[in-house]
Amino acid sequence: MFTAPTPLGFLVRCTTEWWEYVSTIKHPILADRQDDVIATLVQPLEVRRSTKDSAVLLFYRAVFPRFLRVVIRQENNEGFLITAYPTDSLKKGELVWSASG
Repeated sequence: MFTAPTPLGFLVRCTTEWWEYVSTIKHPILADRQDDVIATLVQPLEVRRSTKDSAVLLFYRAVFPRFLRVVIRQENNEGFLITAYPTDSLKKGELVWSASG
């Protein structure tokens, strides 16, 4: 379905079947929002490491009036989309990357 480069130097992949599941079953609010998910991976506001699983990264981007959280798993310098959804806040966790430097 898509492959998106991240500022962390690895690609995130998502199959057509998985995107359809995420955007129709898990989070129907994401229907027709694939471009926002890709933009969040390519140009995030910040990236945080999950406090529960160090291989999971949370990418954030402001998408008025909320944030878009894109959750990926990184293994062997590759990323795979787990899910994505709108949120009102950024989760706690180690700050891995920030657009502000």
